[in-house]
This record gives sequence, C-alpha cells and structure tokens, in this order.
Amino acid sequence: MSVAEKGKGFFMSTNFTADQYRSALDRIQSVRVCVIGDLVLDRYVWGDVSRISPEAPVPVVHINRVEDRLGCAGNAAVNLRKLGAELSLCSVIGEDEEGRSLERLLGSEGISPQSIFVDQRYPSIVKTRVIAHSQQVVRIDKEVLPESSDARVSAFLSLLEKNIGAPDVIIISDYGKGTIMPEVFDLLSTLKTSGKITCPIVVDPHPANFKAYKNITIAKPNRAEAERATGIDIRNNADALNAAKMLMEQWSSEMMMVTLGEGGLVLVSDEYPQGLFLETVAKSVYDVSGAGDTVTAVFAALLGSGTPVDLAGSLANIAAGIVVSEVGTVPITREKLSAFLSNL
Repeated sequence: MSVAEKGKGFFMSTNFTADQYRSALDRIQSVRVCVIGDLVLDRYVWGDVSRISPEAPVPVVHINRVEDRLGCAGNAAVNLRKLGAELSLCSVIGEDEEGRSLERLLGSEGISPQSIFVDQRYPSIVKTRVIAHSQQVVRIDKEVLPESSDARVSAFLSLLEKNIGAPDVIIISDYGKGTIMPEVFDLLSTLKTSGKITCPIVVDPHPANFKAYKNITIAKPNRAEAERATGIDIRNNADALNAAKMLMEQWSSEMMMVTLGEGGLVLVSDEYPQGLFLETVAKSVYDVSGAGDTVTAVFAALLGSGTPVDLAGSLANIAAGIVVSEVGTVPITREKLSAFLSNL
C-alpha cells in the first residue's frame, strides 16, 4: 500500500490492490447494521417526449412505465442488503397506499418492517420524478412534515429501543423529514453509557438537525452541508480540511468525511489529522441521486467490520463513482463492485 503526498499536509488517494478491496467487500456479509432515518417512496415515471403542449410551453410526456423504489434511508438500506449485510431499518411511514408500497418494497429486499412505526396522522412521503430520454423533466414531492409531539416521540423511541439489537454499526440517515430528532441521540447516548450498544455511529446529516448531533463516530456532510454548518466557503482542499475539523468539534465526532462531488472526498481522523483526500473515480455522471447514501452505506458497513478507515473510504468512493453513472436512485451491488475491481 502506498500513499502519495500532494501539497503540504495533504495526503491523496490511497492505492490498494483488488484483493484488498475484495477482502473488505467480503467482510460486509457478516456485518449487522441498524439504519435509523427517513423512509421515502421514490416513484419514477418513465416516458418519451415528442412535442410541446399547446396549453403551455411544457413537454408532453407519454408514459411507458411507472417504477417505485426505496428512497432516502430506504436507499441506504437497499445498498447494504445488496452488499450482503444483515439489516434492521427503523423509520416512519403513513397508513396509506404509499406506505403499503414501501412495506412491499422492503419485503422484496428482505428487510423486516417490524421496526417501522406507522403514523396514522401523516401521509407517507413520495418523490415522483418524471423522466424522458434519460433526462428528468420534473420532480413532484408529496410530503407533510410532522409536528413533534410527546406521543410520537415516545412511540418511536420505544420501537427503536426494542428493535435496535446489538448492531456492529448504526447509520443515522437524516433527510430532515421528522424521523430524526434530538431525542434519538439522547437515547443512543443512554444506550452507549449502559453498554447496550458499543458500535460506531455514522451520521448522514441534514441542516434541520445540525444542533442535535453529538457523541457520534463520524458524520458525512456534502460540500453544501459543510459550508452551511461551518460558514466556510469550500473552494479548495484546505477549506474542506478546516470545515471537517470544525465539524468534528461541533458534533463531538471522532472522524469527519466531507464529500466534494467531482472533487472526491476528504476524511479526517486521528490517523489522518491533515486529511486523507480521495479523488473521484466517476468516469461519467448521469444522476447523483442516492450517491451519498451509497457512500454512507459502504463506509459504515466496512467500519462496522473493522476495516481501516482509509480502505473503507476508498471503497466507498469507488462505489459512489459507479452509481452516478446510472439514471435515478440506484444502489450499489456486490456484482457491480466486483466487476469494477476485476479491471484494476
């Protein structure tokens, strides 16, 4: 293994062999992961456009098919299942047809709905994307953000505590839709203090809860989220490093990962106090939807398996580069990763 230095204090992409990556990938199959977060129904309406509407200057889409997928925390969960991890998902859905669709999709992926809280007062969240000729024409969101109440908080926390088990890693998949609240972190802190859980906690953050994060292992904000949380305009590696260090202090985190889109990602830890910078491996980018979920899922699963953070970050970065080459929210799979690794 070699690490090439580029610029004072910065360490660039770590080079691992295909066998090292495959060995790390194999370890995911023995990992137990608990995902806590917002579950969304991603609905794709696929069609063709051949003319503009006479009623308004908009395209007329002729529908060919409609496809439902698990989105947000559900996408992180599917990524993990496709990689072979053992999984529990704690989330909230509505008592409606969309909620039943989500339950069917979970079942088709082998994910138990026993830790899903059904809230009769609020509808399930649906994001509908209309796509024609591989281009998104419009996105239509159906959501009503829930108001926090003692009853809702108590019911969800009780379900979470009952079903959290003894995972190797916990993922907080926060999309600001109401599932993640300060009380979740209070409960996790209590469970850690009591010794009921001893595993890493990985947070995929959202601005709605920036003030709630505490006592976590690592968070993975993207560039925009890191800029908003710190007030730092990230224009280069030095800015990204400063933002990551500031967030480690703000969120009482042991490590920090900031994803930088086409700029790759930066990882800061005790081992890499001056930052490990991993360049993107994406050859073509069609759709970045869900790429952050892929990074979170792969990195967290590897962290839970005891994989070194540089290897975990590198393989997560590779996985993200694969999924952005496809249209829509698409999970990584063992087969896709293995095919990529066979060409190294």
